Amino acid sequence: MKIDANGVYYRDLNTKIREAVAGGADKLELVNVNGQYFIGDGINKPITITVNGVPGNDLGAFMNGATIVVKDNAQDNIGNTMNAGRVVVHGHAGDVLGYGMRGGRIHILKDVGYRVGIHMKSYNENRPVLIAGGKAGDFFGEYMAGGVLILLGMFTDSPDKAKHGFRFGTGMHGGVIYVRGGVDEGKLSPEVGVFDLTAEDKKELESYLKEYCADFKLDLKEVMKEKFVKVLPKSKRPYGNMYCPMPR
Repeated sequence: MKIDANGVYYRDLNTKIREAVAGGADKLELVNVNGQYFIGDGINKPITITVNGVPGNDLGAFMNGATIVVKDNAQDNIGNTMNAGRVVVHGHAGDVLGYGMRGGRIHILKDVGYRVGIHMKSYNENRPVLIAGGKAGDFFGEYMAGGVLILLGMFTDSPDKAKHGFRFGTGMHGGVIYVRGGVDEGKLSPEVGVFDLTAEDKKELESYLKEYCADFKLDLKEVMKEKFVKVLPKSKRPYGNMYCPMPR
């Protein structure tokens, strides 16, 4: 099924999407998308939505099982509080990706903005995974409580730009971040440390990257041939010393 989004107000477009899902569609193609908000939000059926154009903020928020494939760039707040499903962006993406994400996959081919992975967390057996193929802005993994972030630094339109920004891992107290080719430790927050991968880490990382490479038709061996490091929190309560003790 195809929906032409040219000039369609975002609420009307999302009404059409929900009607298609309710009608039993398993594949939906959106054409001429130009900044419409909230595409795919709250969908809990295994539909695949292909977006031609640039969707607006909050793509795939609260999503619970659908797949969204964006053939262009995307904006901010992708996967906000997402429970399950998959978002694949064949370009750049903006800020605050995966906010409070509790499950599913977000795969970005190129660069991402600020505060990616903020408040990501695992929920029961769900383990969210967000992979950025390019470079990242400041506050990567901010307040991260669970799940997996992977930064490759490979597919970028800004080769002279630093791989990641400042305050990397600020307030991180759970989960893990894997970075291809190492990190700039001068830009890390004091709450985190850098470690070598174990054999189990390598196996886990390869399984995530296998999915990523399949989405973008990339060579897994090429991605894996450079060393990765992992960034972990030093404490599960990084700001514990800032709180007053409770009275007994």
